[in-house]
Amino acid sequence: MSTNTSFTPGRGLALGLEGHVATLGFNRPPLNFFDAELINDLADALQYLDDLPQCRVVILQAEGKVFCAGADFSGADQRDPQYPRRVYKSAVRLFRNRKPLICVVEGAAIGGGLGLALVADFRVTSEKARFSANFNRLGIHQGFGISVTMPRLVGPQMASLLIATGRRIDGREAVRIGLADVLAEPGMERQQARELAEEIAASAPGAVMSSRETLRMGLADAVDRIIDREASEQEWQIVSADFAEGTRAMAERRTPVFTGQ
Repeated sequence: MSTNTSFTPGRGLALGLEGHVATLGFNRPPLNFFDAELINDLADALQYLDDLPQCRVVILQAEGKVFCAGADFSGADQRDPQYPRRVYKSAVRLFRNRKPLICVVEGAAIGGGLGLALVADFRVTSEKARFSANFNRLGIHQGFGISVTMPRLVGPQMASLLIATGRRIDGREAVRIGLADVLAEPGMERQQARELAEEIAASAPGAVMSSRETLRMGLADAVDRIIDREASEQEWQIVSADFAEGTRAMAERRTPVFTGQ
């Protein structure tokens, strides 16, 4: 794989280009939590690839056993009620990229990590992966634009069920309901993503981008608007007793006991 030299990826990012397919990877061990820095670095890389004529398709993937466990709320800055708004407003940039994006989901895509996976046009996964919009199980409103992206893929009823319960589903179920698109054998996810990318790259690039723009018309703006609602709700919930209990229970691997406070 040829490695890009005219663009310097942010901390923990790796960018490669082979033929017409770019691979954008991130590595924030052990759970690949994101913050505003990572989201902005990903957006910068996608913007660079948008302006690179050789690139026709982008594959997004993560290193380690977890695709992305969402945002890390353990630090003092992260407990700032304005923190979700800052991160999610940065995330809107991801929805404004112009070239097809394929996400490889290996391991778990949880909370905001699922939101990141749903930015992509397509998701390739295996039955070993786990998907969960676990916000309500943490005592908080959903974020990262999931209020728009998830119903768009699975319908409002299924989206409501997944958000209200926070249940985890495997990759096979994710493909069945439309949350993911390609079910690969475990260990073959990246190869399957590459094959899909090559298939897309064989189409006329201008036609692909214009068709994609039509199909996703208004999506970024809708996400931008809904994030205001998501962030406003999270701002008061992030300082609630229920959220403190939810995050504590997750760290202790136990069922949370919520009081409605």
